[in-house]
Formats: sequence, C-alpha cells, structure tokens
Amino acid sequence: MFEFGRDLRRLFDGHQADQDLGWLEVVDVDVLRGEARRQTVDAGRVTCPRPVQAWLLASALWREHTRRSGAADSLQHARLTALDGRKAARTNDDRAEAVMALAETMVLSFDLYGGPDSLTRALSLTDGLKDHATRPLLKVRLTALHARIRARQVRSPDGDSLQAMAFLDQAVHELSRRPGLLLDTLKLDRAALTLTFGIERRDARLLDQAGRELRELVDTCPAERRPLTRARALALCGAGLSALAALADNGEALEQGRALFDAACDQFTPDHSPMDWAAVALARSAALPGAACLSSDGGQSDVLGGLTRNRTVLGLALADAVVEGGVMKAESQGDILALDRLAARLRSRLAMDRPRPVAWAVDQIGLARVALAKARLLDKPAGPVRLVLVEAAAAARDEGADLIADRADHLLRQVTD
Repeated sequence: MFEFGRDLRRLFDGHQADQDLGWLEVVDVDVLRGEARRQTVDAGRVTCPRPVQAWLLASALWREHTRRSGAADSLQHARLTALDGRKAARTNDDRAEAVMALAETMVLSFDLYGGPDSLTRALSLTDGLKDHATRPLLKVRLTALHARIRARQVRSPDGDSLQAMAFLDQAVHELSRRPGLLLDTLKLDRAALTLTFGIERRDARLLDQAGRELRELVDTCPAERRPLTRARALALCGAGLSALAALADNGEALEQGRALFDAACDQFTPDHSPMDWAAVALARSAALPGAACLSSDGGQSDVLGGLTRNRTVLGLALADAVVEGGVMKAESQGDILALDRLAARLRSRLAMDRPRPVAWAVDQIGLARVALAKARLLDKPAGPVRLVLVEAAAAARDEGADLIADRADHLLRQVTD
C-alpha cells in the first residue's frame, strides 16, 4: 500500500535543495493538504533533527497545494513556514534557501492575485543572495527564480521582454544538466513568452521554437508521472495553434487545437488540480469559438464553486464566465428581470470589491455584459460601456492580471460604436 508520509520522508532524507518535487503531481490535492499539515507539525517539534529543511519542505508542500487549489490559507501557511525556516537557519546557505522560499511565495501570490508589488518585494529579497550562497545548485536555483520574476514583470507597462527572455535562456542553460520540475517550469514560462511574441508579431521562427519546446515537454512528461506539466504544455500548444488558426482562418488547424485542449483535459480530473482544470477550461473557451467553458455536472459544480469563492484572478475570471453564461441565458429568453437581478448582485459586490482593482474590474465587465444585453433587447443605447471596459482592462493590466484584461478586451471588440 502506498504510504505517502513515509515515502515523502525517505525522499527528503537528503538536502531538500537536491530533490525534485515533480512526482507530487500524481498526488491528490486533498492528500497533499493533509501531508503539508503533518509536515508543519513535524517541523515544529523540538526533536526535529533538521528543522530548517523540515520547515522548507512544509513551505514547498503548502505552495504546491496553493498552486493547485487557490486556497488563501495555504498561501499564508507557505509564507509562515518559510519565515520559520529563516528563523531556524544557522548557515548562509540555509538562510539563502529560506529567503528563496519566501520569495517564491511572493511570486505565487502574484500568480494568484496579481499585484506587481509582490514581484518587487521578491526581487529585493533575492538581491545579493548569490554572493552568500556556496552550493552550486542553490546558485542555479537563484538564477531560475530571478528569471521567473523577470518573465512575470513583462506584463507591466514598462516590462522588458527581451531582457526577460535572456534571463530565461540563461536559467534554462544552467539547469540543462539537472532535469526536473524546476527546469520544466522554466521551459513552460519561456515557451509561453515565446508563443505570445510569435503570435503578436506573426513570427514563424518564434512560433516554431515555442512549438518544439512544448512538444519536447509533452514527450518527456508522461501522464502517469507528470500529468499536470503535460497538461499545461498541451494547453499551451492548443492555445497557440488555435490562435494561428484564427489568424489564417484555417478550420483544420482549429480542430487540431481543439484536440490538444481535449487531450489536456484528459490528463487529470477537476478535483485532482482544480486550478489547472479551470485554466484549461477558460483557455479552451477563449480559443475555440462556441466551446463550452464550464460544466455544472457531477463534481465539477463543487470545484467551480470553490474556485469562484477564493477570489484569485482565475477564480474571478470563472465568476465572470458564470455571469456571461447567465446573461446569455437571460437574453435568449428575453428576461429583463433576470438581467436586472444580475446587475443588482454585481453592484452589491462592487461595494465590497472597490479596494481590489482586479475584482472591481471583473464586476465592471459583468455590468457591461448586462448593459449590452439589455440594449439589444430594448433596442436602445447601452451607455458608456466602451469607457467602462477600457478602464476595467487598464486596471487589470496594471495589476498583472492579463487574464481579466483579455476578457475585457474581448468584450470591447463586440461593442459597436
């Protein structure tokens, strides 16, 4: 019988920095949460033989749980256990590793909620750490972390895409002899950035480079060992091919993109990694005209409810997709009262979301959807919807929430002058 805790402790019998967490992808998200709790308790025992590594393992488990569930309390646990690891550190290498864990938590916070300040703080924490670290692998991991931060800063108005690509290339090169989760994560970040540039500039060379790297990831990450990395690579392939198909008006390529998205969905169940499931579902619906985004059948409704309540960027995008579905249904039935109820609910939520720019932007997008639907039904002007959507997109983009900004831009293209 598989005993997760015993196998995990054996795996981390050596230095945590020398281990690869990629195998955790096969572990159910609820099991992962339980193990993170137990590891936190073990790290706090006075009899713990290696407290620094125990705290950092707990932080890594909490980060992985947060990444797959979007749970805010898990993110807080990841931060606190990293701080405990820094308190327990006695050597420069241990201190550097604990600070890295704290910086990685800030990067994850940006991925979940947006907010460029998180990336700025992560960079300030890691500045100068290479001068104090002595282990070669630790220095390489610092290079990788720096590259991942720079890749995310590209989303800001003053982001330097060429510099970010150079950092990613260097980090991939330094890690090329150490295959594992970190190298695959860097390759996914680089492929996503290359794909974006290739589509924006219609550069066949960049598109081919991204495609080759993604195909390599699919080939080297089997479903039985690395289902999530494989699914992420397949979804990126599907998004890239679908974008090209739309530009070229190629129906065959569009069907190939659909097949890639379907293959990504087949790698895992929604409750195994709710955040990955939602990301693939949203990307599929955005890339494929007429594709259903969400299903309320079976256990998916529970997963959807949990994600929309956690108020991450992805959860907010799902909430907007739910509003979009409700508006479309009400409009198809000519139900003005239902549209008014939707608008009232969004306005009441808007009062609570005002301090959060991304949540505010999503509520504004929802109100714009309602206004446009009512205008079509009543054959009258929708009001200043264009200005509302421009402001919502700008607010989301300033926070690094491109997923929300893209939804505002997509709706804006549907607004007639």
